Amino acid sequence: MLTGGQLAGLIVAVFWAVLVAFVALTLLRLARLLGEASKLVRDLGDQAAPLLDDMTTTVKRANEQLGRTDVITKQVAGVTQNVSAVTTVMTSVVGGPLVKAAAFSYGVRKALGGRDGEGRSGASGASGRPQLPARSSGKGRR
Repeated sequence: MLTGGQLAGLIVAVFWAVLVAFVALTLLRLARLLGEASKLVRDLGDQAAPLLDDMTTTVKRANEQLGRTDVITKQVAGVTQNVSAVTTVMTSVVGGPLVKAAAFSYGVRKALGGRDGEGRSGASGASGRPQLPARSSGKGRR
């Protein structure tokens, strides 16, 4: 049989053995968790480098396209200015003489029409406008 001191020593020994086993098991699980986390970080690092390279390439291409768009926009602005200048020149070259010719022809017609004016006004009515013939019957169209 065991004495009281021996029994207490045995209980303490069993308690320490269980405590050491629990701590060892916890450390083993923690080591596995850290191993998995390290593997995950390594995989992410391996995948991130190509993704960053692709992103860099995409940004460079987008910048090239924006540069081309900027050049095209500047060229369109130049063409617009040229068209505006040509329109202004054409208006001043063609528009001025056409307006003068139209005004001259209108003045000539008025001058010639002023001499005949009395003979024409009787044919078109008192108001000077042509008159529509009246309907023969009020029944409408046939």
